[in-house]
Amino acid sequence: MKNNNQINIPEAREAMDKFKMEAANEVGVNLKNGYNGDLTSREAGSVGGQMVKKMIESYERNMK
Repeated sequence: MKNNNQINIPEAREAMDKFKMEAANEVGVNLKNGYNGDLTSREAGSVGGQMVKKMIESYERNMK
């Protein structure tokens, strides 16, 4: 099975990594550059949830 979660544009990858780090910082998860496979499921879920929350808030702001 091929993983299609690849971001091929370097600028987009950098922006997404920065966004992920900001979200992790906001929920108190200490991400490091590179491998973060030692995170608990709760920590990883908190980061992902915060990213979605921020995307929805941004979308709602731009709708007005």
